[in-house]
Amino acid sequence: MTRVFAVSDIHGHLEKLTAALHDAGLTDADGNWAGEDARLWFLGDFFDRGPDGIGVLRYVRGLIDQAPDGAIQMLLGNHEILALGMRKFDDTFVPHDGLTLRSFERSWALNGGQDRDQELLTDDDVAWLLDRPMIALDAGHLLMHSDTAEYVEWGDSIDAINAAASAELHSDDIEVWWEIWRRMTSRYAFRGDGGPEIARILLEHLGGHRIVHGHSIVADQLGIDPQYLTEPLLYADGLVLGIDGGAFDGGPCLVVELEELSAE
Repeated sequence: MTRVFAVSDIHGHLEKLTAALHDAGLTDADGNWAGEDARLWFLGDFFDRGPDGIGVLRYVRGLIDQAPDGAIQMLLGNHEILALGMRKFDDTFVPHDGLTLRSFERSWALNGGQDRDQELLTDDDVAWLLDRPMIALDAGHLLMHSDTAEYVEWGDSIDAINAAASAELHSDDIEVWWEIWRRMTSRYAFRGDGGPEIARILLEHLGGHRIVHGHSIVADQLGIDPQYLTEPLLYADGLVLGIDGGAFDGGPCLVVELEELSAE
């Protein structure tokens, strides 16, 4: 039986990632793929806040080359959008009605952007990242980076969302790119009294029985220091699983095995 795993929000902490993958039995002592028939999903945010985002990207691309086709896949996170937007637009002003000057360079600097990642990012890396999807379904889990319902602004199915987002990412319109960044930075849609209903509606429209996301640190939701976190958080009446361990803030890199879910 195929085992399915997910990990998110590595933020340049390559050593935490390699250790966590090895502990999960997905890589050998040398860091090479050893997952046999397992599937592994990266839910975005390789870059920023930590020392070696480009190293994370290169390592994951190497694992993908070692593994069977489709065994390892990546979804885009908001920090991929930020890194790519920084490379593409730098300090170009983003038109808007407010008083604050907007640019990808400013947001990149405010959100932990690393010069080294930008310096070593190649055209091939960019082309590869631009073709990653936003959202996916596996083993009954609706996989996404951000805990937001704004994905449906791109469409009413997984295929429609990924196609529309991809088309926008292949445009040269800075306002279009900024809107992608804005959508991907929104969060907390599934928390609070209305969270379970929002999750339920999203699952009904896009498929799956549980949402799995990164983006928002689980320890913050629990009110604990990230260093004490040991597992993901199941919430919103069991409809949502948060897996961001807060690796950049002293927390673990959580490699989470996803149980097979089916309709009861």
